[in-house]
Amino acid sequence: MANQPNQFNQRQPFPGEKMTSPLRGLRRDAMVAATCGFVVALMVGAAYAAVPFYNWFCRTTGFNGTTQVAISAPSGAPLDRKVTVRFDSNVAGGLPWKFEPEQNEVEVRIGEVKTVFYRVTNRSARTTTGQAAYNVAPLTVGSYFEKINCFCFTEQTMEPGETRDMPVVFYVDPSIVKDSENDTLNTITLSYTFYPLRESAMKPLASGEAKNSGRGEEGEL
Repeated sequence: MANQPNQFNQRQPFPGEKMTSPLRGLRRDAMVAATCGFVVALMVGAAYAAVPFYNWFCRTTGFNGTTQVAISAPSGAPLDRKVTVRFDSNVAGGLPWKFEPEQNEVEVRIGEVKTVFYRVTNRSARTTTGQAAYNVAPLTVGSYFEKINCFCFTEQTMEPGETRDMPVVFYVDPSIVKDSENDTLNTITLSYTFYPLRESAMKPLASGEAKNSGRGEEGEL
């Protein structure tokens, strides 16, 4: 007859050895599993929270070339010091648009409010929607490049073949002259990239209603 496990054939502990009961082992495993699950949940939550925090941090400090948002022009007169602002344009794959600045660069005085235009054309035979992101270079200029108005982060829906001129109103904060890291600064590059968004639903036009064309609505940051 096969031996049946019972209290008499279980291994007895050696002198000084502590035996761990199966129940205690199960409790320990459950605690380890619960701790690991908590850590994973905490990491996932932190990852989601990091995105808005990172965006806020960049906007506040100008980190990674993120420009600032101004509601009005600087109160003082522009300085004599000048810088050249160059304009760059890019279109991500999947968006059939032609996108370019109307001028490649301008020379501005620090503290001077300047308006420039980018022109975008939908080269496809369908309505498409895009949205622009931006940055400036060198990265140390991000906290001093102030935009009063621009089209970035505003959805732009373009009819087939439509062309639109979109303004950017900006100035370079005069406090930049107090930053020794920018003592030799003479050129700033403002770069935009348009990314495709969802397909826009075609809206029927009322009788006699004209399609929008030319200069579009100015999206405010």
